[in-house]
Amino acid sequence: MELMHEQAYVGGRWIVADDRSTTAVDDPATGETLGQVPALSATYMDGAIDAAHAAFDAWRQRPVLERADVLLTWYQGMTAHREALARLMTHEQGKPIAEARGEVDYAASFLRWFAEEARRTTGATIPPEDPTVAIGTLREPVGVAAVITPWNFPLAMITRKVGAALAAGCTTLVNPANETPFSALALAALAAEAGLDRGEFNVVTGPGRTFAERVCADARVRALSFTGSTEVGKSLIRQSADTVKCTAMELGGNAPLIVCDDVDVETAVDTAIAAKFQTSGQDCIAANRIFVHRALYDDFLDRFVERMNALAVGNGLDEANAIGPLIHEGAVDKAQGLVDDARQQGARILGRDQAEAPGPRFFMPTVVADFTPGMRVFSEEAFAPVAPICAFDDDDAVIAAANDTVFGLAAYVLTHADARIRRFLRGLDYGMVGVNTMDITGPHVPFGGVKQSGLGREGAHVGIEEYLETKYYCIGGLPQG
Repeated sequence: MELMHEQAYVGGRWIVADDRSTTAVDDPATGETLGQVPALSATYMDGAIDAAHAAFDAWRQRPVLERADVLLTWYQGMTAHREALARLMTHEQGKPIAEARGEVDYAASFLRWFAEEARRTTGATIPPEDPTVAIGTLREPVGVAAVITPWNFPLAMITRKVGAALAAGCTTLVNPANETPFSALALAALAAEAGLDRGEFNVVTGPGRTFAERVCADARVRALSFTGSTEVGKSLIRQSADTVKCTAMELGGNAPLIVCDDVDVETAVDTAIAAKFQTSGQDCIAANRIFVHRALYDDFLDRFVERMNALAVGNGLDEANAIGPLIHEGAVDKAQGLVDDARQQGARILGRDQAEAPGPRFFMPTVVADFTPGMRVFSEEAFAPVAPICAFDDDDAVIAAANDTVFGLAAYVLTHADARIRRFLRGLDYGMVGVNTMDITGPHVPFGGVKQSGLGREGAHVGIEEYLETKYYCIGGLPQG
């Protein structure tokens, strides 16, 4: 089956722009052009809204088991084409191939989860005060749902949103990141095979700004889900206000990882390496600030740097490489700027020389040791293999430092003391807290943050709630006796 498509998918048809305008997509490891996708104008985006709106009534009326079967068939298609999807992802996103395979599995799992969850979207019967009245609730799909997804998880961020929306009975419009549209279009090919071929699932390539303007202004689009920066999320919320959309926002992060003095140092280093360097650091829940108890600090730092320097850097298609390229050269410039700022303010910069980088979009893994709150690395999300590490002495002080950010997505704590665990769980102002593990995601997890890290939750039994309305009913005049 052909998964590489250079057309958008709208209303069950593969389309291109009449003026043949396109956007080039390249491989960040090599800089080579992979292909072109249509740069659709506002007219085409309005047409996609038309298609999703036209498909809504039929899709919502389909029995829930039929909708579930479609999602399960889509899931099976993803698992059957796991390797092809992974290699395509590595080509356009750059992540190491082992991580790409893991993302295919992760993405597919949401389709299976929400296929099963669809049957549990039940209403309630409410005991009435008047025996001649019956009252209760129904769960109804919101309507057309627009989805805007990032480049760092080009499959999973689509299925986590779309799987829930389709299971609820909504139809969907996806605008993938310009850097990684081919993964989304491969999903569209598999969706078509599964039976989503009448406008239930649309992939609209083209400028994200134009897509946002059209869907936010159109009252037929009743829900908007976005994963990306807090700045863009705020703009989308403002744009959605006039049509009062249901919005779900998974925004920026600044995750702390706190290493207490009662843990094994080697195990702590293993966890910290994994928490920092997955997806080459380009992960919203990557450990962005690492706080280590002073009793372990020097030993931890030495072992962390040793392990970090052993990570192979290069093209993600090589199974030996653990760190791939950053998505574009601007990301490299930002990473270098964070490191330079920290160095100028007295931090120790540890790691290999950047001259060893195998290409212009690679950034060699780097430790910023002894970072302080005044440095940019304290407040900015690096989205790169840059690991700020500092020492702490007191639990209350490190909780305060960890919370000293506008973000509140994920946090990690390594400790075995029960009282300490309870203290950190209650004290850390984050939507998700991992204790003695960094593996905190999955279809069963209510993923999301607090403060300026977002609104709502994705996954778990609550993920489908973002796409459902509660309709109250009251039936009077019932016979007694």
